Amino acid sequence: MKHTVVILITAIILSSCSEPKQKRYQTSSPNGNIEVDFNVNDLGEPFYLVAFNNKTIVDTSYLGFDFVDAKSLKDNFKIINSIASTFNETWQMPWGEQEDVVNHYNELRVELEETSELNRKVNLVFKVYNDGIGFRYEFPEQPNFKEALITEEQTEFNLTEDYKTFWIPGDWEIYEHLYSTTKLSEIDAISKRNHPNLAQTHIPNNAVNTPVTMVGKDGTHLSFHEAALVDYSGMTLEVDTENLNLKSVLVGSDNTNYKVKRSLPFNTPWRTLQISDSAPDLIESKLIVNLNEPNKLGDVSWFKPMKYAGIWWELHLGKSTWDYASGKHGATTENAKKYIDFSAKNNIGGVLVEGWNTGWAEEEGGFDFITPYPDYDIEEVVDYGKEKGVEIVMHHETYGGVDTYIKYQDSAYALMNHLGIHSVKSGYVFTLSPKGEYHHGQFMVNHHNNSVIKAAENQIAVNAHEPIKATGLRRTYPNTIAREGLRGQEFNAWASDGGNPPEHLPIVAFTRMLAGPIDYTPGIFNIKFDEYKPDNQVNTTLAQQLALYVVIYSPIQMAADLIEHYEANPKALQFIKDVGVDWQQTKVLNGEVGDFVTIARKERKTGNWFVGGITDENARTVTVDFSFLDDNETYQATIYKDGKNAHWNDNPLDLDVETINITKDSKLSIKLAEGGGFAISLMK
Repeated sequence: MKHTVVILITAIILSSCSEPKQKRYQTSSPNGNIEVDFNVNDLGEPFYLVAFNNKTIVDTSYLGFDFVDAKSLKDNFKIINSIASTFNETWQMPWGEQEDVVNHYNELRVELEETSELNRKVNLVFKVYNDGIGFRYEFPEQPNFKEALITEEQTEFNLTEDYKTFWIPGDWEIYEHLYSTTKLSEIDAISKRNHPNLAQTHIPNNAVNTPVTMVGKDGTHLSFHEAALVDYSGMTLEVDTENLNLKSVLVGSDNTNYKVKRSLPFNTPWRTLQISDSAPDLIESKLIVNLNEPNKLGDVSWFKPMKYAGIWWELHLGKSTWDYASGKHGATTENAKKYIDFSAKNNIGGVLVEGWNTGWAEEEGGFDFITPYPDYDIEEVVDYGKEKGVEIVMHHETYGGVDTYIKYQDSAYALMNHLGIHSVKSGYVFTLSPKGEYHHGQFMVNHHNNSVIKAAENQIAVNAHEPIKATGLRRTYPNTIAREGLRGQEFNAWASDGGNPPEHLPIVAFTRMLAGPIDYTPGIFNIKFDEYKPDNQVNTTLAQQLALYVVIYSPIQMAADLIEHYEANPKALQFIKDVGVDWQQTKVLNGEVGDFVTIARKERKTGNWFVGGITDENARTVTVDFSFLDDNETYQATIYKDGKNAHWNDNPLDLDVETINITKDSKLSIKLAEGGGFAISLMK
């Protein structure tokens, strides 16, 4: 057990309202590269600035709140106290991209009080790391302020450059948009309303969802997000395209005249800005998880990171259906056993069964999450899986009926507990019930977090689809294993716009993946799926589908394709059999946002390394430097790469496989085809 070392140095500076306004309240990152300044102006308006490498990247930006039936909290402040401190610890992930995480920051806490008769108080807390900053508002207990009905949070990020920006619109309902790449000044989120391939959209402002990533002319990389989103509303960022300013816009509700309701004392989520001078450093950053509270669950060894297969892709292809009455029902006892047998033979630990329960057809009266269809014997399937060493992954689709799910959740989790099922994939597609709530508002933030807490009481891990955004709460509740929260693989099977383009995942790796693990469901071997949907396809090569097991991180990775497609290509299937899912160490070897990325990960239990690289629509050659490998070790490297004639559209299945010996002194140049990739297993 590794011991935590904490260093705390505190300096208290008292100030009065008569003190000169030009007094500096400042802190910097441990390495000195990032600096934050805070103060109030002559009107008592609080503001901050951020500099990186001695260059201002966030200029004077104001902070505040608007309320229902109360004066805005934005001016007439005086600074009554400030505290500077430093903190340094190393903590361990029970599962994750790496085992040991360094949590080292300098903190500035500034206590503010209004000079008006209410004398309301609020604290601003800044934590400055080598990889970015986080700040939040803290509302202490006070006599003249008992409850906050927040109509808007007025947090600004006043940028100093027209950054190249990778963004999706600030949709209150869904994150499943393709990313746009424009200058900050050219963002037009309103044009993304009413997308024909989405169940619903609500984009009321010219705003973007987070994480939103930007690249400057000098190579400065920024990514804006939030951490520890608890009992609050999700934040979008409204874009002032003329002044290059971002301002928080909280997701609201049609049922209330406020967006957040909190009793004092409370803290807001952390507003985060990851900062680096290279794209790979964004992925290696642990800012988001570090800003969350430590593990509250203790031992979570009942959850095992794993690969899983299952009854899912065949539903999207139309080979079978979710509902029973169609005559093509996929979730049968017989079919589930086939997937269990396949998984047991191929080092795959779980099987997902979608469509097992009644409620998929409208006339069936909705879901109760406990009643199986007549052709699915849930206890027989679970017992068969246990005999084979394969766990069943439960599926709970709500169709947006959150009130119904809340009603049945206790009995649904109790059934899982009784059966010894330790993970659930939940879904929230379509408009919500109760009516008037949005997927990313305070109501759903609380629902998702409460579901995770309740699941933990039953030793259940949650993989949420159509979720609230990931904000690092997997540190506090490690049964928060993965989320969808992006335009996933299934869009390739049924979207009418051509599916996910080759640039999609090289953007996702530097945007959505910064928030946390992604259940993207990789591993499609039948790229064209002519047998089922000749007008659709996956827009990558086969080699890239293998690379995704390393590049797109999740502690659960699906072997998503049909059994027959894997059995027809045992050469490529071998990588899925071998690749790990739980990592001791991660190294991002190279990459540029939206273009390409190469990632190496070391498996915890074996010490084996796996490398994955992907590119956009452009072919390129990348050099892999293996200096990250252990000293005095020779590895057998099996390399899965695009063949000479590979192309994401013209020849996606062209795959070369070769085996060579590699040491830490080795370097290897690999050509990636258009929309291609490569995967390497390195066995000691």
